[in-house]
Amino acid sequence: MFAEMLAGPGVVRGLLGPREVPRIWDRHLLNCAVVAEAVPPDAALVDIGSGAGLPGLVLAIVRPDVRVTLLEPLLRRTTFLSECVEVLKLDNVEVLRGRAEELARKRLFDVATARAVAPLDRLLAWSMPLLREGGELLAMKGERAAEEVEAARSQMKSSGARSVELVTVGRGRVEPPATLVRVVAGRSPIVSGRRRRKR
Repeated sequence: MFAEMLAGPGVVRGLLGPREVPRIWDRHLLNCAVVAEAVPPDAALVDIGSGAGLPGLVLAIVRPDVRVTLLEPLLRRTTFLSECVEVLKLDNVEVLRGRAEELARKRLFDVATARAVAPLDRLLAWSMPLLREGGELLAMKGERAAEEVEAARSQMKSSGARSVELVTVGRGRVEPPATLVRVVAGRSPIVSGRRRRKR
């Protein structure tokens, strides 16, 4: 049903290009579904810049134990996402219109996901304030994942990231397998700074 919504209303409203329709399953849906391998049980997950619901809606479908917040600033996209949630009867999904910066430190999640949203350095700035200590950013990246990691080294320190690694998911299930950049959040530099001053 979600594939039909992407190929129909999703294309009509400009959320997905017409040329992507023949590749909806292999390039989009299955490619996103394998990310579930890296998501811990019963997690609270925020999908940053959710767009057409990739990977957020797909993860909500394949992992009903995960509570998913689809965070998207554009009205036409949040309208489409809300319609999908209603049609698919997903009770583990919340659609939120807004930017990551606006939600920073107001709510904390176990996992943040992002696909084709921004370079890793910008994703770090947006996602780390949304993650509890020990939470994880799972950024879907392609062949240049290692380059993006190197380019974002300084941002990792300033954003309070604890560690980073490349993770491959979907081996034997999708071709090619999907590459994720997994960044574990440490304690926020701002929060830890405040705590030091209070002492």
